[in-house]
Amino acid sequence: MNRRHVLGLIGGAAVATGIGVPFATGIAGSTSTGRQFRSALRLPKPFTRPLTVPRVLDAAAGPVSIVQRPGMAEILPGIQTPIWGYGGEFPGPTIRARSGRPAIVEHHNDLPVPVVVHLHGGHTPPGDDGYPTDVLPLGGIRRYTYPGQQRAATLWYHDHRMDATGQSVWRGLAGFHLIGDDEDDALPLPRAERDLPLLIADRAFAADGSLAYPQAAEGVLGDVITVNGRAWPYAEVAGARYRVRLLNASNARRYRLALDPPGAIVQIGSDGGLLGRPVTHDAVELAPGERVDAVVDFGRYRPGSAVRLVNTFGSGSTRDVMRFQVGSRAADDSTVPARLSTVDPLPTPTRTRTFRFHAGGVHGMKGWLVNGEPFRPGVPVARPRLGDTEVWELTSDLHHPVHVHLGQFQVLGRGIRGPGAHDAGWKDTIDLRPAEQARIAVRFTDYTGRYLLHCHNLEHEDMAMMAEFETTR
Repeated sequence: MNRRHVLGLIGGAAVATGIGVPFATGIAGSTSTGRQFRSALRLPKPFTRPLTVPRVLDAAAGPVSIVQRPGMAEILPGIQTPIWGYGGEFPGPTIRARSGRPAIVEHHNDLPVPVVVHLHGGHTPPGDDGYPTDVLPLGGIRRYTYPGQQRAATLWYHDHRMDATGQSVWRGLAGFHLIGDDEDDALPLPRAERDLPLLIADRAFAADGSLAYPQAAEGVLGDVITVNGRAWPYAEVAGARYRVRLLNASNARRYRLALDPPGAIVQIGSDGGLLGRPVTHDAVELAPGERVDAVVDFGRYRPGSAVRLVNTFGSGSTRDVMRFQVGSRAADDSTVPARLSTVDPLPTPTRTRTFRFHAGGVHGMKGWLVNGEPFRPGVPVARPRLGDTEVWELTSDLHHPVHVHLGQFQVLGRGIRGPGAHDAGWKDTIDLRPAEQARIAVRFTDYTGRYLLHCHNLEHEDMAMMAEFETTR
């Protein structure tokens, strides 16, 4: 049986046994491509438990070790939910690394399945990039080396196993990987406890409190919004500026995040680190895999205010994300400079390639294709040369967040327009919208070998919406 037949059987079994009940297809006219599923238990009131911040592993000080193992997590209050986690935790520990200094992360696999670790946004040699078939077997140990030859940025790591990424990430295999550098350190931005990494992910639950994963080829959308592994938490903040690192770690859900009461979200960074200049938004949009670094000034709110972070793409239980409880005004010497960094445009392109992301038939079943083909391991569709700049034209039928491994890129335009409001700076994931064409400029350096271009709707990825490219000299 091929993988698409297996996935079809899994999906049918999930719905038939009542593990989550779909109530909307979520495709036509929707803000996300996927099927919305309803949890089979009564959901709690939001904002009843405090936000937790994942523990930190300092890879800048030397090699760190992570055991991937089953664990229990209190995602919903009073309910123990079985998970798969890095360190048995959801999210996994935050790895802090330093630009220009290799980070060595040793993974032990104590899970009942093989695993693959991908550093999303990492400038990484092919042997450590997390190719989907490059598995760490049951009971195995492997050292991943990340050279760190890239600027400060908010990255993340997650499972990338062939045909099973969606289930593995849904079960909990995700965590932050934060790179720092001197340029970022020199800016008067909020630091220490006022630097909040927020991993946002939706989930659905079975009646016994376990995570329900009803396989759906369109993408799986849950009805519970979690932040750092807790459903709808609250965070007590001082009346001061905070740096918030927003990561959409959902399988398929897109978010439009805003503050209520309204307030400015000042973006200072994107997937690949600092922007040239800050950009002020009323709301920020995040597709799966995307990150936004922003500064929020809670000193603009009256002490005692309750400020919600809401998802205006959502409704009902998927509208609320978390709440900030604003305390008294505090001493705050942080600012957001008018100039943050230098983001030079890439050199003149040498060629143009086109990649079409669309639904299609695969072995008689529905699948997701790139240029009319499913993923074929070992068969590159492009061979870009190191140092050359290329323009990649990306076209879509539905929502497809497109992720490029190895190199960050710059968005040149969408359709006949220039870049969108959320396209500034260096990116590794672009939110490709229905019937849209986007143009990105890419240039790869340092490492030759095989890498991936794929949709980061994880169910699309598992249903073969990937293409391999090989960097050459």
